Amino acid sequence: MTTSTAATTRSSKAAVTPAISMRGVTKTFGDVAAVDNLDLDIADGEFFSMLGPSGSGKTTVLRLIAGFEQPTSGTITLAGTDVTGVAPFDRDVNTVFQDYALFPHMTVLDNVAYGLRVRGVGKSRRRTEALEALGTVQLAHLADRRPHQLSGGQRQRVALARAMVVTPRVLLLDEPLGALDLKLREQMQVELKQLQRDLGITFVFVTHDQEEALTLSDRVAVFNNGSVVQLGTPQQIYEKPTSRYVASFVGTSNIFDDATSVGLLGRSGTFALRPERITLRTDGGGPTTSTAGTIARRGVIVESIYLGSGHRVHVRLDDGTGLIVLEQGAGESDDGERGAAVIASWNERDLVALS
Repeated sequence: MTTSTAATTRSSKAAVTPAISMRGVTKTFGDVAAVDNLDLDIADGEFFSMLGPSGSGKTTVLRLIAGFEQPTSGTITLAGTDVTGVAPFDRDVNTVFQDYALFPHMTVLDNVAYGLRVRGVGKSRRRTEALEALGTVQLAHLADRRPHQLSGGQRQRVALARAMVVTPRVLLLDEPLGALDLKLREQMQVELKQLQRDLGITFVFVTHDQEEALTLSDRVAVFNNGSVVQLGTPQQIYEKPTSRYVASFVGTSNIFDDATSVGLLGRSGTFALRPERITLRTDGGGPTTSTAGTIARRGVIVESIYLGSGHRVHVRLDDGTGLIVLEQGAGESDDGERGAAVIASWNERDLVALS
C-alpha cells in the first residue's frame, strides 16, 4: 500500500459521483424495519459518521454497505456501480470492527498482510506493503509481536492497518474506539482523522458517542428508528438541530415546549437553548432585562456540579421552569451557591426553533 496511491486524485467523473449512494433502501427483520426507505449519499473522500442510539439502524446500514446484509428493497451503489447483490469480498470496501478480530496466532505483520495474501500478492511484496501500512499507524517496530502483547490502542491501529493495506475505496468502521478508555479514545480520534486526511479514503464511521461524531466528521447523519432525522456538518447538527430528538440526543439542550414558550419567551412554538448560551449573575434586585434582544428571568440555584473545566448549574426559574447552565472556566465548587438568587439571561438569537 502506498499513501500516494490511496490518495490519488479521482477522475472528473468520480469527483461528482458519490462513493456510496443508497436509494429507497429498506431492511426488515420480521415485522421490524431496521432501515426504513433510506436515501443517502456519501461523498468520495469524506469522513462520514452515522450517529444514533442502539437500535436506531446505523449498524444495519453499515452492514448493508459492506454486503453482510442484503436489503429487503432498494439499491446500493459504490462509485456509481450497483453492488446491491454483490458479495462482500467483491466490494471495494473493508471493515474495522469494535473487537478488531485479529488472528491471535499470527504476528502483527502477518495479520496486516493477510488481506494481501488472500488476494494472491507475492510474499516479498506483501511484506513490504504490510510494513508500510504499519508505518502509517506508527507500529512498524512491533511487526513481530503477537496481538496479546499489544495494548488496546495498538491493536486498534493494527486493525486499521490491516483494513487499509488493500487500499479500499471505502473504509467502514463499526464503533472501533468503543473498547478504549477515555484518554486513549481521545488520542485515537486525532490519529484517525489525520490518517483519513492523509490517505484520502472515504471513512464511514458508526458511533453512539455524540462527541466522537462531532470531533471526527465532515458530515454526520443522526439516526432514529431506521431513518436519518438530520444530516449536516457537525456545526449544523449541534448549532441548528431541527427536532427535539436531535437537540436532546446531540449534546444537552434546554427544551421549551409550546406552553412554556408562551409564558417564558412570549411566543408560541418549541425551542431549544444550549446551556453554554445562558449567563448567570447574582440577583441584586434590579431590573431583569438589560438590553434589547436579551431575555432575562429570575430564579434560584438548585444544584452546582463541578466538572473540572467549569460548572453545570441547575436553576429553577420563578415560574417553575428548570434550566441547565454550563459555566466555563469557573473556580472551585461552592456548595453555598445552592439556593442563591440569580438572574439567568440569554440572547434571543440563540433560541433554535424545533419542528
